[in-house]
Amino acid sequence: MAASPAAVGSRPGRAVLLTVTCLGQFMVLLDNTIVGAALPDMQHRLNTGLTGLQWIVDAYVLLVAMLLLSGGVFADRFGRKRVYLTGVAVFTAASVVCSLAPTLGWLEVGRVLQGVGAAALSPASLALLAAAFPEPKQRIKAIGLWAGFSGIGLAAGPVAGGVLTEAFGWPAIFLVNLPIGVVLLAVGLRSLEESRNPSAPAIDVPGTMLSVLGVGVLTYGLIEGGARGWTSPVILGSFAAAVILLGAFLAVEARRTAPMLPLRLFRQRLFTVSNAAMVVVGFALMGSSFFFSQFFVYVQGSSILRAGLQTLPVSLAMVIVSPYAGRLAARYGFRIVVTAGLVLAGLGLLALGTVHAATGYGNVWWRLGVVGIGFALTMSPLTGAAIQAVDPREGGLASGVSSTTRQIGAVLGVAVLGAIVRTRQSSGASFEAGLNTAFLAAGAITLATAAFTGLWLSRPKPAVAAPEPAQAVGAGQGR
Repeated sequence: MAASPAAVGSRPGRAVLLTVTCLGQFMVLLDNTIVGAALPDMQHRLNTGLTGLQWIVDAYVLLVAMLLLSGGVFADRFGRKRVYLTGVAVFTAASVVCSLAPTLGWLEVGRVLQGVGAAALSPASLALLAAAFPEPKQRIKAIGLWAGFSGIGLAAGPVAGGVLTEAFGWPAIFLVNLPIGVVLLAVGLRSLEESRNPSAPAIDVPGTMLSVLGVGVLTYGLIEGGARGWTSPVILGSFAAAVILLGAFLAVEARRTAPMLPLRLFRQRLFTVSNAAMVVVGFALMGSSFFFSQFFVYVQGSSILRAGLQTLPVSLAMVIVSPYAGRLAARYGFRIVVTAGLVLAGLGLLALGTVHAATGYGNVWWRLGVVGIGFALTMSPLTGAAIQAVDPREGGLASGVSSTTRQIGAVLGVAVLGAIVRTRQSSGASFEAGLNTAFLAAGAITLATAAFTGLWLSRPKPAVAAPEPAQAVGAGQGR
């Protein structure tokens, strides 16, 4: 490291660093859930349909998913402080672009830029913490606080989004990032210490570009297919291009000495199964969450503020249960905890697929809570399983891959479940019926994945203990 972690820890600046990095991660996670509450208002004011709403969400998630691994390498190679503050600046400026966007197209541009900023900010914030807290116990505590702020951001999003949208309209949900970003830049420039890893690998530019283009074209086909027709030349061409681009990505990664995604990691069954399950977790959780506020507003006639409050059981359940997931996995094993979580989440989604306009909220909130509890039991143990499957020196990389696969699943979830709703509507079904089908599909896929993890989420040979830093990255993953 260029800077001495001991020097960072010898001053009150360590507390400042902890505050700055946690607040940055809070801003990113707040943005993940605050947008969902504002989608109905965006649809009305921007005069867009379901396809437009899908792009508002996926334009952001796609860039985060595809640049997250590269963001961590950038931070190590070019300086964690520099990359972190650059990410904050880009994210804050992009938030202003979003808030001032006069059209859907400009809003999507702002969301793309937000995704670029978040992909730099988030891994750099964690890298700053790891460099400043070299002692394993202190590092675990620091990253526990970092993860806790993430949970607060997730939980605050629906309420903050409902309040701000109801009072000022959807642009306000992005302007809330402006004062946070300005404070982070002012304090960070003055207080953060620079550190880097001189031996960090080179940036995998071909792999990054091919992954962005491949998943982007696939997402385009899935989102636009419902509007343009699944057999239209543009959609069929996009799927063909996605196959070619993703095939080229795999070929490039297999030949590079320092790939962004080392394919050899997938020779370990535990690593492959855990990441496959994480794709489904992102798919079902983000794909279904995309519709929660829309269900309450368009099907049950709630106000935007009330809808934001009504979706709260999901995020609250996740915040409350997530800290215990790693402990349960340490006691009972990855397979039991993950499979039980997927079963709960799947059943909760199936139960949501039977909810209608006349269903009272007293018979809805617990279904949302079951979904939140189920997914909370899966994410930390799945990351822990991925870390345990690899060499101890690659624990950070394994954690990053796990986060990336979850984000890829989120991109596909919004695209596929949205396509299901749109296809049902084009066949004459109501929006309510389309939502029911989407929830049922998400539930069925989640339950099928539970069977998959129940059979295969186990290590075929004795586990290799992961180092403390890798445990910290997973924020409490159990063995």
